[in-house]
Amino acid sequence: MSLPRVDRRTLLLAAGGAAGLAGQGGAWRWIEQPDPQIYRPGMADGHWLREQGAALTQQLPDETLDTGVAILGSGVAGLSCAWQLARAGFRDVVLVQGPERDGNCAAGQFGALAYPRGAHYLPLPSMESRHVRDMLHDTGVLEGDPYADAPVFDEMALVHAPEERLLKDGRWHDELLPMQGIDPALAAEHQRFHLVIHDLSQAVGRDGKKAFAIPRLLSSSDPAFVALDALTMRDWLVQNRFESPWLRWYCDYACRDDYGIGSDQASAWAGLHYFASRGGRAANADPGAVLTWPNGLGALSQKLRDRIKQHLTPLPLRELSGMAIHVQENEFGTESLIVDRASGRVVRLRARQVVLAMPLMVAARILAGAQSEFGLSAPALPTYAPWLVGNVLLEGFPREREGSPLAWDNVIYGSPALGYVVSTHQQWGLANPRQTVFTTYRSLHDMSSAEARRWLLEASPDALWQSASEDLRVAYPRGLWRHVCKVEITVRGHAMSSPRPGLLMDRTLQQARQGGRRVHFAHADLSGLSVFEEASYWGCEVAKRLLGC
Repeated sequence: MSLPRVDRRTLLLAAGGAAGLAGQGGAWRWIEQPDPQIYRPGMADGHWLREQGAALTQQLPDETLDTGVAILGSGVAGLSCAWQLARAGFRDVVLVQGPERDGNCAAGQFGALAYPRGAHYLPLPSMESRHVRDMLHDTGVLEGDPYADAPVFDEMALVHAPEERLLKDGRWHDELLPMQGIDPALAAEHQRFHLVIHDLSQAVGRDGKKAFAIPRLLSSSDPAFVALDALTMRDWLVQNRFESPWLRWYCDYACRDDYGIGSDQASAWAGLHYFASRGGRAANADPGAVLTWPNGLGALSQKLRDRIKQHLTPLPLRELSGMAIHVQENEFGTESLIVDRASGRVVRLRARQVVLAMPLMVAARILAGAQSEFGLSAPALPTYAPWLVGNVLLEGFPREREGSPLAWDNVIYGSPALGYVVSTHQQWGLANPRQTVFTTYRSLHDMSSAEARRWLLEASPDALWQSASEDLRVAYPRGLWRHVCKVEITVRGHAMSSPRPGLLMDRTLQQARQGGRRVHFAHADLSGLSVFEEASYWGCEVAKRLLGC
C-alpha cells in the first residue's frame, strides 16, 4: 500500500540505482522521495557573530546577572563541568547553552522515534577513563563498582548483536577486517596487524605510562611513541609493510570515522591511538562492545542534565539560552555578553570564574586577549573537519542482500562516506518495529576544509541529500525509496578538530590547557581528539581546578 508522505517531489532515478547504471541498459523510472529538511546548527550564528557581534558589544544589556562560575557552552565539556561542580555541592553556576544545545551530542525526533544529529556511541571506558566511569555510574549506566576491571552496564545501553557488517563485492560480511573466508595472504597480514595493535595496547613507555591511553594526557611521553606523531597513518602502514588493500581501506575508514580526515592526513600516533587506547571491558558484554541509544549520545547528555538538576535540588539549574559574543577579565572577575538571537535579548553575565566550553576557534574570536595571553591566533588553531549527518525515517525495512543481516553499524567498502546506523537496533529483541531511522555519516575529507564549507553553504538540498545518502543508494539500489517517509540532513561545517602530524607538540594546545587565573578552556580541542572521553575529561578537570582539588 502506498504510504502518505510529506513535502513530496518526484525525481528521475535509475531502477538499478543512480550509480553505475549508465551503459548497462537499465530502465529509468520515476520514484517519489521527500524534500530533505536541512538543519545547520551554529552556521547562521557563526556568520552573524562575525558580521554583527562587534556592534552588539556596544549595546546596553537588557539584564545583568551575577554568578560564581559561568560555563559558556552546553556540549559534553560544559555539561561535564557543570555535573562535576554540582556533584561536589557547588551551586553558584550559570550554564549558557551556546548556538546548539548539547553540541555534537544533539539529537532530534521524528514523532516518537529519536535519532542522533552527531555522536552516536561511546566505547566501554578503560581503567584510565575514571571520569567516564564516575559519570556512567552516577547516571545509572554503569552498575556496581565503577572501578571494577569488567563492570556491569545497563543492558539497554549495550549494543546488541549483530553489531557491524561490511558490504564488499556485492555481499555483506560480518567483520570490517575479516580473518576468515579471504585469501590466506591477506588473512595473515590482517592477523599481523591485530597482533601489532595488541602489543601497542599493552605497551608501557620508559615513564611508566601506557603508550596509548584515554584521556590522551595519560599516554606515555616516551620518544619511541611520540616519534609516531611525525608520520601520517599511511606512512606508518607503508613503513611496516602493510600492503593489504582491505587493511589500508580499514585504517583510512577509522581515521575518517573518528577524525574526519583520511589516513594520508592523520597523525600515525592518532591513528594508532584509535585502535590501541581503549580496551574497556564489561561483565555482561563481549570485548569491543559499545554503549549506544536511539538518539546516540544525546541520551547521555540528557542523563547528565537530569543528574545535575538532582544534585542541585532544591535549587534549579540556572541555564541561559543564547551564546556568548564577548568575554573579558576585569578587576572583579569576568564579564560575558550573552545574546539570544531568537529574542534579541542581551545579558551581561558577571562571574568570578568563566569556563569557555567551546571550540578554540570560537574562543579566539570572542575572548579579549585570546592571542596575546593564550596564543589563540588563526594560524595556530586546529583545522576542523566538515560533516554531513543524514536521518531517514522509514516505514518498514528494505529487503536485504545476501550475507549478514542488518546490523547496528553498516559500512560500505571503498565508499567516501562512513555507512549508516539503525536507531531502533536496541529494540530488535522485543519486536520488529514498524518504523525506524537510518542515520548516515559522511566526512568531507576529499575536499579541503575551506572548499567543503563553501560547498556546504552553497549546495542545494538535493545535492546535500545525494551526498548524505550515497551509502544507502549502494546498499539498497532498488528497495529503499518506497519506505522513505522523511529526511533531515544536519550540516556541520566545523564538526571536529583533526589530529594531523605535530599534534603532540602543539604549543597552542599546551598553553590553552593551562588557562588563566579566571579564564579556563574546556573542550576536546585541547586534546586534538574530538571524542566524548576527551571532552568530558577537560570539563571535569576544569571543575576540579575551580574546586581547588
